[in-house]
Order: sequence, then C-alpha cells, then structure tokens
Amino acid sequence: MNPYLDVILRSAAVYLFMIIALRIFGKKELSQLNTADVILILLISNAVQNAMVGSDTSLWGGLAAATVLFAINFTLKKLMFKYKKFSDFMQEKPEILIHDGTLDFKNLSKLNITSDELREAMREHGVEFFKDVKLAILEIDGNISIITGNNNLKQTHYKRRRNQKSLNNLS
Repeated sequence: MNPYLDVILRSAAVYLFMIIALRIFGKKELSQLNTADVILILLISNAVQNAMVGSDTSLWGGLAAATVLFAINFTLKKLMFKYKKFSDFMQEKPEILIHDGTLDFKNLSKLNITSDELREAMREHGVEFFKDVKLAILEIDGNISIITGNNNLKQTHYKRRRNQKSLNNLS
C-alpha cells in the first residue's frame, strides 16, 4: 500500500475515533479545561501519533496526517452547517439545568454537574440564589448560560469577538 494512503487512512480512523469518544464522554468535558484535562489531551495526542503515521516519522508523513485532520474537520463543519440532521447527530442539544428557580436533578445527574459547578456558573453571572435563576442551560460548547428575571444583572464575560472592520462600517 502507498505509505501516504496508509497515513491518510490511519489519520481518518483516529479522527473519527476521537469524535466518537468525545461524543460518548459528553460536552461538559469541552468547557473549561483543568490540569487533568490538559494532561489527558497531551497523552492522547502522543498515544495516537503513532497510530496515525505508523512507521513514517518523516516531515511529509506528519504533514500528510495534519492535512487529513484539517480536511476532515473542515468537511464535517461544512456538512453540519448544510444539513441540520447531520448537525443534530454530531452535536448534543442544550440541556436545561434550572427552570424558574427549580433545579432539574435528572439532567444534573445525567450530565454529572455538581451543585458546586452550578453555583460557580451562577456567581460568574452575578446570581446568588437558585430561586433568582429563570433559566440555566448547559450549552453545546459545554458552558453554562444563566438567565435571570432581574434586568440589572449582566453577564460577566463575553467571548465572541467582533470584526473591527464591520464595527467601523457602522459609524
């Protein structure tokens, strides 16, 4: 077999395995990383390197593996954008954790979210009591969103960056 075809097939298999593994272990694992998570990522990358490139440790073998990973990722993103059913299959749905001050213990248990993690998310949003939470949702990216009935409370951080060029066009 062609050595580059071997690298391509191995890389694709490892990528698909990692997608399935992340799907099984859940979206909560994708949010903020702790020390153990960083160590796990480093060890997994080291463990699967040989599975992807086999005996080909050349620069071209590594570049071929990286190119395959980028191509698969790009293709999956395009397919998820174009086909809702495929996107639904690949991504989990947001999960309600608190509704009108009432905790959904079934979802919290299913998602392995502790009360300490939930309270931390509430504090980040300036909320002290569960009764003040109108809606708490575990988003598909693993972050917890908190919505309150209090118009004075504001979200404490905003991750999305706006394109400076488009902001200048508004003025």
